[in-house]
This record gives sequence, C-alpha cells and structure tokens, in this order.
Amino acid sequence: MDPQQRALISAFHAAGQRCVLAITGGGTGAAAWLLAVPGGSRSVLEVVVPYDERSLEEFLGQRPHSFCAPETARWMARRARERARWLAPGQAVAGIACTASLRTDRPKHGAHRFHIAIQTLLHTSTYSLTLTKEARSRQDEEHILDLVFLNAVAESLNLAERVDVPLLPGEAIQTEKHPAEDALAALDAATLAVVCVERDGQFRVDVPRPRLLLPGSFNPLHAGHISLAETAAKLTGSSAAFELTIVNADKPPLSVEEARRRVAQFTWKAPVWLTRAPTFAAKAELFPGAVFVIGADTAERILQPRFYGGSEDDLDRAMNELRHRNCQFLVAGRVNVEGKFIDLDSLNIPMKYRDLFTPIPASRFRIDLSSTQLRGR
Repeated sequence: MDPQQRALISAFHAAGQRCVLAITGGGTGAAAWLLAVPGGSRSVLEVVVPYDERSLEEFLGQRPHSFCAPETARWMARRARERARWLAPGQAVAGIACTASLRTDRPKHGAHRFHIAIQTLLHTSTYSLTLTKEARSRQDEEHILDLVFLNAVAESLNLAERVDVPLLPGEAIQTEKHPAEDALAALDAATLAVVCVERDGQFRVDVPRPRLLLPGSFNPLHAGHISLAETAAKLTGSSAAFELTIVNADKPPLSVEEARRRVAQFTWKAPVWLTRAPTFAAKAELFPGAVFVIGADTAERILQPRFYGGSEDDLDRAMNELRHRNCQFLVAGRVNVEGKFIDLDSLNIPMKYRDLFTPIPASRFRIDLSSTQLRGR
C-alpha cells in the first residue's frame, strides 16, 4: 500500500463516520485496505459481501432490475446505511456500496463496469466507470475499482486526501449527487406518515400493512410485550407487529434519535411500524381492518373524553371511525398503578362501544411487568 492510500484511509478512520460496506462483483480489495490500516474499528462496522444473485436479492429484500447498475448501488448503500444505524444508533453513519461486472475467465457480452454509491445523512453519491474492454487483466480492473472506491469515500465524507487513478484515454468517472431521504427524518418532518422497520433493520414503505398490531412506547421493550404479541398471534391466527408513534397524545414527541434507539430494541425480534398517529382513530386510518392489542389500562384511557378535547361527541366520532374501518381491540389484563390487576371485565365500558373490545383471558396471558417498573429499577 502506497503512502497516498495509507494517508486517505487514516483520514477516513479519524473522520468519526461509522460505516457498513456492501460489496458485490468487486471491491473486496478496497475493503481489505480499509481494515489493513490501524483504526478500522473506529469506522468500519461491518463488511457484507452478497456475491451470489440470491444473496444480493436477500440483502435488498427483492430482486433488482439489474445486478450492476447505479440504482442497484444506491439501493445497496441505502440498505447498508440502515444496517449501520441499527448497529450504531445515535452515531454518524454511512452506507458504502459497490456493484461491479469485471473481466472473468470467460467472454463477457456486456461492458466491464462498476458503480459505487455512498449514502450519508445528507446525500447519496454515485460514482460509475465503464472500463475499456479487454485492456486490463481482472487484477488490474480490480485495482482501478479499489482506487476509485477510496476517492469516492474521501469525497463523500469531505476528506481532503485523494489517490491517483490511472485511467485510459476515453475513460471518465460519472458522478451523481442527490439529497438523501432519511425515513425517520421524513417521518419527523411529517413528509412520511408511516414506515416499517423490518426485523433486520431495513426501512420499508412498500410492505403490506399488518392485521395485528401491538402499539406502545416501548421504553423499554420487555418480555411482556413479546409474550403478549405471541399470545395475540395464537388467538387470532395473524402475525403480530409492533407500532411506535413519534407523536403521542399525552407525552412529548420523540426525537429522531430517541425513536431510533427504541426501534433498535426490536432487532431480530419483530417488525415495528413507526407512525405519526397519536390516537387510535389515526392509527385506524393507517391500518384499516387491524386488531390493536392493548392493556386494560390503555382501554380505559381510550374512552376518556379528555383525549378528545373533553368532547363526548368527538369520542363518539373516533369510536365510530374505528368501527367504520373495521378495527378492533384485543385487551389483556394489567396491574394498575395501585397494584391491582384489572381486565376488560373490570372496566366500565359503555354498551355502545362494547363491540369494539375483546378480552384476552388471564389464563392465556398474564405478566405483571411494566416498562415503568423497569425504568424505576
């Protein structure tokens, strides 16, 4: 490794940006360089190499239109940054991706090319190069890719260092730069109403809405939440997901970083839907036909007029909206603040709303544990 490369990589490690690298078709040399210079643990969170087509499909969540294209590189970078946010919540993170189609041991019909994409909080940058066909060995093509990779990282992270790239006549690196669309920032800015965070941390807006949803603040998530979701799934025959709103009816709104921290608790446990829906009427609009799994204390609060501006008429309208959207409540017993176990039968539910509520028998679920108790400890 020459001094230029070492200086750039040292600056990268010192920049304070933590990254996940996703590489397919080429670029493993650049990843090895990054890890060969001391300080790699400060910047590199993970290197993912979804080399086989099926592996890349699984990494992206669906099959790309082309396995070597700028949009695929950007997609990989977005996925890598989501993974980085999951691994390092609250820290400055980036997703760095490369997809390449280089010289092989058999004739290649298409162009020899590669695309590098880097997504930060502020922007997504793409660097593409079509290599002169049959002008270099596979090793030499890999070397060019690795050098462009280093320069792309340096430029995207505003580092001064660069390395020399020996391009041939007619070769030119094509660059694009676009503002990044951070899903949580968009949710916070109310330009996005709902987003799903999959078990592996992938942010999605194109997945079917769940039919069984357990809303909560999850501060923290605990075994009672997970067990309640499992019980509700058995009772209804539907898969359970969780819902976390960043705008609450009786609490301060969550910051982006706090929402990210709470979402990180769901790693490999269950999908969680992030919303801006402070009331169940608003949740019903986002999740028509859903069964909301709640505790008896929440069921009691739902029917308090103070959450509807003190208006009984507005309470009626909200309950009718739930009924109109074919939503229901599945209610588990809870120990209240006085230490008394209450269930649906303990509550004074007006008959005109009773059809919206179904109890979960204590024989099927009872865990006397709460987030408030855990925070107190």
